[in-house]
Amino acid sequence: MNYDIEKQYYEKGYKLICGIDEAGRGPLCGPVCAAAVILPFGCEIEGINDSKKLSEKKREALFDVIIEKAVAYSVAMASAKEIDEINILQATFLAMRRAVEGLDAKPDLALVDGNRSPGLDFDEVTIVKGDAKSVSVAAASILAKVTRDRYMLEMDKKYPQFCFAQHKGYGTKLHYEMIDKYGICDEHRRTFLKKLFGEING
Repeated sequence: MNYDIEKQYYEKGYKLICGIDEAGRGPLCGPVCAAAVILPFGCEIEGINDSKKLSEKKREALFDVIIEKAVAYSVAMASAKEIDEINILQATFLAMRRAVEGLDAKPDLALVDGNRSPGLDFDEVTIVKGDAKSVSVAAASILAKVTRDRYMLEMDKKYPQFCFAQHKGYGTKLHYEMIDKYGICDEHRRTFLKKLFGEING
């Protein structure tokens, strides 16, 4: 992966280009997590790629390299309760805006994964499959994914009956079996479980 996309915008005069991506839009529980990353232009980070194409071990290793080399980075979340209140798309945008607000440096351009912009107060460019095309977006995807996975490991300690460490909150057969057996907890997204909600307590 190279800086071809970033180069286009540096040549247009942008100085601080921020990659933005999220993790956790699909799970039945836990927050949606977003990261914003500004890398030095041309910074070499070996093995960087879309977080979904990397092993957990590789993501963890790259996480440390990215935060060490970044000009600025920030990771933020929107909770399961917020997802239920405003819907998953708006919660994703909220997490993205929070991540940007947490940056130590103010970007002048955001490269956002996907085809919808979160509504930032500076220039945005959406890139479908951006985490496979832009180094900045790929870096953000790794920070978001690792942070959310770590959060779900903490929730596994709090709610061991749901086996969050194994499925990270996604709708696996095991997860549904545990919901059938134990109901739901505060981390579950009730709007994602409407079909079950009339049948379970929690």
